[in-house]
Amino acid sequence: MDLSALRHANFSKLDDAVEEWRLVAKNLEILAKDAEDGLHKTSLKANWSGENRQITKEFIGKTAGEFQDAHTQATSIHNILKDTTGELKSYHRQLNEALGRGLKKNLTVMDTGDGGFTVTMNVHPDRAAKGHTPPEHDASDVTALRDEIQGILSKATESDNSARKVLVALADQSRLGFSDAKYSDRDSAADAMRDAEELAALAKQKPEDLSPEEFDRLNAGLKEHAGDPLFAETFATTLGPKGVLEFWSGVNDRLGTGEHLFRAREDRFDDLQKNLSLTLAGATQSDSPAMADWQTKMIALGDKPVRDGYSPLGFQVMSNLMRAGDFDDSFLTRYGTSLMETERSRSYNGDYAERAWGGRTHWDPWLNHMGEDSGDDPLTGYLKALSNSPDAATSFFNQEFINKNEENNPFEKEVDGKKVSVSLSNFEYLFEERDWPPEYGPEDDKVHIGKNNLALALEAATTGHPAGEMPTLDTPVHNAEQARLFEAITASISEDPERLTGRDYMSDSIGQIASEYLPDLNRAMTDDDDKDTDRLFPIAGDAAKVNHMDATRLLFTLGQNPEAYSAVEVGQKIYMGNLMEYHLNPDLPEALRYSRDPQFVVEQVAKGSGEVSGTLAQGRAEEVAGKAEEKDKAYEASVAQRKAVISGVVGTAAGVGASFIASPVAGAAVSGVVGGATSVILEGIFADAEGKAKEEAGLVMGEHWESGKDNNSKYTELAAETAARNYRLDLPDVGEWARDGAREGFTDSGVNVHEMAADLKTDI
Repeated sequence: MDLSALRHANFSKLDDAVEEWRLVAKNLEILAKDAEDGLHKTSLKANWSGENRQITKEFIGKTAGEFQDAHTQATSIHNILKDTTGELKSYHRQLNEALGRGLKKNLTVMDTGDGGFTVTMNVHPDRAAKGHTPPEHDASDVTALRDEIQGILSKATESDNSARKVLVALADQSRLGFSDAKYSDRDSAADAMRDAEELAALAKQKPEDLSPEEFDRLNAGLKEHAGDPLFAETFATTLGPKGVLEFWSGVNDRLGTGEHLFRAREDRFDDLQKNLSLTLAGATQSDSPAMADWQTKMIALGDKPVRDGYSPLGFQVMSNLMRAGDFDDSFLTRYGTSLMETERSRSYNGDYAERAWGGRTHWDPWLNHMGEDSGDDPLTGYLKALSNSPDAATSFFNQEFINKNEENNPFEKEVDGKKVSVSLSNFEYLFEERDWPPEYGPEDDKVHIGKNNLALALEAATTGHPAGEMPTLDTPVHNAEQARLFEAITASISEDPERLTGRDYMSDSIGQIASEYLPDLNRAMTDDDDKDTDRLFPIAGDAAKVNHMDATRLLFTLGQNPEAYSAVEVGQKIYMGNLMEYHLNPDLPEALRYSRDPQFVVEQVAKGSGEVSGTLAQGRAEEVAGKAEEKDKAYEASVAQRKAVISGVVGTAAGVGASFIASPVAGAAVSGVVGGATSVILEGIFADAEGKAKEEAGLVMGEHWESGKDNNSKYTELAAETAARNYRLDLPDVGEWARDGAREGFTDSGVNVHEMAADLKTDI
């Protein structure tokens, strides 16, 4: 900022801008509150159906969020403008005061027109008016005034430039919509960007030159600024994609460039990896041109060695920096496409995947510290990233890995006695065909992190929420792509249950998936060709088309794992309670009613639920055969632990209607008020499970079957009676209807498992 600009500054327009942004922020605050309270919260209680349920409700939620982001961004802009205006006014005042003090010493400051200025004598003594003696000054006065003026101008320039830099960066964060970046003043935003540049400079050093103290400073700085969008983008773009790869591979070269750091800081590498991953994830959310270029270049570096000579590839390094945080969906999709192209080319179209990424040697850098695997297989870290990004995960698994017409396609199946090439999706390749590279932990023990991350990514891809979380009222209903993927999972496990039983560590995720597709599974088990029972098990969103046999074989397989069993069994009881409340509701519109006969409805709901629980129970019996006491108690303990998973969801909202049908747990949140059917059922289930888990002996198979049938009937009867009582319905026999239907369905499961899954049972 030059002398004249600050000396003669007119702040009226800047003051107007500050006031206008204050009003914008204030008005947006009101709109954001109205959007949340009057629009979003109301939409959660509404009885949505059809396209409105699938599209409009989700749109309302996103719109309400945009209002909040708009308010946040406007507030940040107002704070930055207000802060900068105050500073510039202060520098304006300081400049004029300094110029006034100079005049008192006969010194004047002149703008040279090229951004500089001069300090000269104001009135030469020889030209002074008669009788006037100009004030005296010496060289030190000139120097002092020059330095003071220069200091004021420098600070004003920094204030103006940093405000411009911050505002541009803030605007670039979101190309469409608004950014949720929140800053209370200009300095906090500017400091974050300056810190990012300084820390990126540390990471740009040669790894062998990075001291342990600088390692600590870098780690602490990344952690301190976690969640700061401007910091994240500035750090990533300053370091650059190649710099990121060179830094992480270099510091992890334990026998070379990073040897001194490993000796001094080996126990902190996991923190640095996590903090770096969170920072890069945040950076990818920016829509700035610089970040768009960063993403493109990072993907282009994926199939290239990071350094000259023997070196890990870019995908191997970057994938290990994707294990924490929420990466941008578009980046993940493009990254995954390129990663699978590289997998295909390096594995001869997937035929030798176990050798695609090189065999581990003692000399290789250990790229991963967040878990037990070495990080050599880039799919392991990438799949963990997908588990936090449902939309990207859905897109990835439904993409084609190889086409049946591809030259040298190694995948075939037999059709009419002939072997023909087949096309494979990414899901089919990874879940069914890939020969996963062996993974060994630090103690040379075999681990399965990659395949477990595959299950987590599938959980996100099919459910629409991050893996490990539970659905909420805001979770979108299942779309066609998610339903299609669930169909593929079900058919795959039905075809070869060992794809799950042989990888038991995947069962908890698959169990959670199944628990969120219980309406679809219940439909599948009705064998209803004319679809009348679609009204019995209504589904909001797109339904998965699963046949009875595949549903039975999936549930039987899931029943053989305690965690999967508890997820589906508890979910089915919640869903059954929801259905009882839904169908017995006297205000249910006629168009949605399955039947006018309450006995028939209750019996059919109970029968469907009984078959699901009975099929699970047979899988459980298969697993505990010969080791009943130990295994059976493990099942009860897992059911009891399920209480902690859903305790924050059940009983948080009230209301009954089609809004709960798409998800058992979200349904419980809607209708699970204290005293409701779901609430009462869960109290009984968890109390019984906690008690049985503590008993000294478990049940043997025959006893368990009878106990399971009795308990299922008890809970179903309780649900029907509770729903009828809460609606004040005069249905004295409703409990018996429910009990009869439940016992029939439970018994039918034995016949159906024998007919559809006999090959999965062990003769004891």
